[in-house]
Amino acid sequence: MLDLVAALGLALVVEGILFAAFPDGMRRAMYEAAHSPSDRMRVVGILSAIVGLGIIWVIRQFG
Repeated sequence: MLDLVAALGLALVVEGILFAAFPDGMRRAMYEAAHSPSDRMRVVGILSAIVGLGIIWVIRQFG
């Protein structure tokens, strides 16, 4: 459970840094995401989850 809370905190830190460093770019990215077809969003979400799980697996195996 502590790892989950730490991961959520890290995600917020990274997102906050991106919004602070690139506010216009993040606004454009959110606009594009809001106007993307649902199917594309679903595929990107699934691929992101798979990549994230892969990263976690590698870190847990070799870290």
